[in-house]
Amino acid sequence: MTFQLHPRLRQDCIEVGRFELCQLLMMNDSQYPWFILVPEKAGLREIYQLTKPERELLLEESSYLAENLATLYKADKMNIASIGNMVPQLHIHHIVRYQTDKAWPAPVWGKFDAIPYTPQQIAENLTLIKDRLGNRLN
Repeated sequence: MTFQLHPRLRQDCIEVGRFELCQLLMMNDSQYPWFILVPEKAGLREIYQLTKPERELLLEESSYLAENLATLYKADKMNIASIGNMVPQLHIHHIVRYQTDKAWPAPVWGKFDAIPYTPQQIAENLTLIKDRLGNRLN
């Protein structure tokens, strides 16, 4: 079985690049800096399905991403979660939250319709995040 990104993630997100284990996506919702890690292993639904070294690598990539997002976007709080009720493929959300965002303090899921980025905003965010993550991102 070959890895394929779930159609919903492909539809809702913009590809940023790849770490050693995970594909990095940016949710196409300009209301929140929102990124998603997807381990590029076929058939995964849960973190425990990864091997121990893969779980350790996932935690390292997630922590690296979260720390850099928090610094880059000056987060009040980082929301990190693997839910998977709508998209069963294993993926981990990394959402920068502010006490001033319109969903605060509630979760962002299902609160408001997405407001897609403009092409210019996409280009600016991709440049910003790729510059920040440096050579760890392919």
